[in-house]
Amino acid sequence: MTDKSPILLITGAAGGIGRSTVALFAEKGWKVIGVDRQPKYDEFPPDGIYIQADISRPEENEAIYAQVSAFTDTLDAVVNNAALQVAKPLVETTVEEWDLVMASNLRSVFISSKLAYPLLKAEGGGAIVITSSVHAVATSANIAAYAASKGGLLALTRAMAIEFAPDDIRVNAVLPGAVDTPMLRAGLGRGHVGHGDIQERLDNLARKTVNGRIGTPEEIAHAIYFLADNTQSSFMTGQALIVDGGATCRLSTE
Repeated sequence: MTDKSPILLITGAAGGIGRSTVALFAEKGWKVIGVDRQPKYDEFPPDGIYIQADISRPEENEAIYAQVSAFTDTLDAVVNNAALQVAKPLVETTVEEWDLVMASNLRSVFISSKLAYPLLKAEGGGAIVITSSVHAVATSANIAAYAASKGGLLALTRAMAIEFAPDDIRVNAVLPGAVDTPMLRAGLGRGHVGHGDIQERLDNLARKTVNGRIGTPEEIAHAIYFLADNTQSSFMTGQALIVDGGATCRLSTE
């Protein structure tokens, strides 16, 4: 690369939070490397690169970083944002489903961080931001595999923060609450917010937050940017930033 634009790698780039995060970083002058199982979308920044791949497969992570290394010698930030959700009772969850959730949500971050480490270190440091979930700290029925994977990400965040600190690589997690994304809408059938139509379920969910509304992908993108930007969050590492409209601050018995 001949210019000095900071470079971001983000997984789950085609999802709800992913697209908003890509757009915000591009607006701030970053070059973006996007990774997703879905094909490249029209609005993806033309000066970046898009890699269609499945991060649940270790060999595809290796291939991703081979392409990244051909594009740049350094990275300034990595946002591990991709996730898979299986919404069903624990006793009906198969071992294969459990393993796929763990491979997609947890193991992929372990592998990606190992591969990203030398590129972040080469830049003199940088940031890893992990998209966890409020399900890591307070959860509901019929989403056990997802909750367990997101809880594991918090422990991994702390462990990597300790190990990577000598190289000035900060590691933090953002924990979104109810955010209007395709994943959220797909999971509304678990019965935790009633059984009406989609809008009724969204309204019921909004009432469970202190703010009285569901979050937007753009709001999570700004939290991710804050954690990735060394001028704003330079003294933060190993932390879990909850962005949930206050949902987890209220007693369930209230």
